[in-house]
Amino acid sequence: MSELKERTMPAIFQSQVRALGDRACVAYKKNGAYVDISWNVMNEMIRNLGSYLISQGINPGDNVAVFSPNRYEWWLVDLAVLSIGAVNVPIYATNSAEEAHYVLDHSEAKMCFVGTPSHLQKVMEIKGRLPHLKSAIIFDLPKEPVPEVKTLTEAMNEGAARDNQAEFDRRLEAIDPGSLATVIYTSGTTGNPKGVMLSHANFVANVDQVLTDFGNYLTSEDILLSFLPLSHSLERTAGYYLAIGIGAKVAFAEDFSKIQQNMVEVRPTLIISVPRLYEKIHAGILAKVATAGPIKKALFNWAMGLAVEGLPYICHNKPMPLTLSLKYSLADKLIFSKLKAALGFDKLKLAVSGGGPLSAGDAKFFLGMGIIILEGFGLTETTPILTVNRLGLIKPGKVGQAMKDTILTTGEDSELLAKGPQIMLGYYKNEEATKEVFTPDGFLKTGDIAAMDEDGYWAITGRIKDIIVTSGGKNVSPQNIENSLKYSHVIEQVAVIGDRRKYLSALIIPNFEELSKWAGEKNISFKDNKDLIENDQVLKLYEQELAERTKQFARVEQIKKFRLLDSEWTQLTGELTPTLKVKRRVIENKYANEIKSMYQPEVPGKN
Repeated sequence: MSELKERTMPAIFQSQVRALGDRACVAYKKNGAYVDISWNVMNEMIRNLGSYLISQGINPGDNVAVFSPNRYEWWLVDLAVLSIGAVNVPIYATNSAEEAHYVLDHSEAKMCFVGTPSHLQKVMEIKGRLPHLKSAIIFDLPKEPVPEVKTLTEAMNEGAARDNQAEFDRRLEAIDPGSLATVIYTSGTTGNPKGVMLSHANFVANVDQVLTDFGNYLTSEDILLSFLPLSHSLERTAGYYLAIGIGAKVAFAEDFSKIQQNMVEVRPTLIISVPRLYEKIHAGILAKVATAGPIKKALFNWAMGLAVEGLPYICHNKPMPLTLSLKYSLADKLIFSKLKAALGFDKLKLAVSGGGPLSAGDAKFFLGMGIIILEGFGLTETTPILTVNRLGLIKPGKVGQAMKDTILTTGEDSELLAKGPQIMLGYYKNEEATKEVFTPDGFLKTGDIAAMDEDGYWAITGRIKDIIVTSGGKNVSPQNIENSLKYSHVIEQVAVIGDRRKYLSALIIPNFEELSKWAGEKNISFKDNKDLIENDQVLKLYEQELAERTKQFARVEQIKKFRLLDSEWTQLTGELTPTLKVKRRVIENKYANEIKSMYQPEVPGKN
């Protein structure tokens, strides 16, 4: 078991610099190839930037914002800010100018680091309404110089000239582990986001909790691919601070659209992701198999049959019986190993899924091929990891056991309640909200409905605020139904509707690539997506898919009506949070007319 000796992440980083020196710390894409940066070089840049921040009057406790996509400079700023006792306030790279304004204004950030000219433009648009913001510093060189805006390189050069290293070290050593390290503004689905206050001790505790169970399995030889937003606590803790804790190398994906390409280039041993990536990969593989020739299709189905047989042994980390082992090895040689290589998963030791529910079907698909996906659970407010599946006992569809020193129980309405060293300090400048989210005896109310089995493994069955209560008084969790519907190769996204209504309905975004192929096979002509989703044969197809995918649910959980929509939900169009969760209230408001049409008095012969 590994154990962290230092009590803050900047101190742990310094320890790793001494141990790992010229070995690769991070890698980034430059001129079409990945380039390494060593621990020593990263440290020099961090210290120079820290020196600059000190010279600019950034004091311990001051808030400094970072508005940028994932890149090594994000780390650089974070570690420089934290090392001098200041507080990092991340802003999602995809946020609008007004969303950024709320975070910068509410946090009273004194300085804002931005990644690209487009991020700088957003900040400059709102700077006049930010009395506390003194300056902005940009990572990329803008096409034209912006008055009073320095580049990161200029700031580091100025810091090197100032040489505040003694003060840097003094501040680093003086950090109280219980003091504030970051304020992460939740990407809430309604109202203004709340600023979650996490301490240095919160982060170190959560990393240490992971190392308690996986420290013997994770080493400085590991390579991670970073693509979840660093603004979110899952990537911050599991994809960044954990990597520092084990001395692993982290490569930064170019952007979400190039993850598959970058995965093949980097061939990581560890990845941290939300379920959406696994869902899309699974759906993509099944779609290719559907169009394959009869021999390839039969071979794949044979291999997947063996994957199902082998699943209990993989989940319990036990050897397969000899006959099954021989068959499985052949299936691996012919099918699984080729799939892994094509996906860039051929060196993958562990894949983690969090930030939302991973369907048991998706988990079993990858586990059956020997790709170990461990689902966990947590919140921004819990740094975020509360539970995770363990090697040797993986339960698809469950989020695992509690982390070390974490107490979990259930309260009213089966709400999961949590206590532990990873629980937040509270909400920034919001004592009322902080008081509301804690029980009188100090448990954090997660807002999730949960149940524990005989092995201490937890299942999350829904969010309390998402629960649909039909007009007949029946409680329905939409997540379970939606996850089941996503198994369909022609369904990309779905939102179940029905709160205070007499039956359930659904808004569905088709997988237009697959639907178009199907339409071609049926000789259905169409002008565009809108034309396609109005076709009677297409509507019939989705009726059949709904019936097939929900047949295991009770009568009250059946989808009685649905509407197909012609464009995907994204964060840019407002329906998804930065972590790709559906904003149900936004969808209900935006598609009010479509929803209303599903609850009109029924007309015979109409869907």
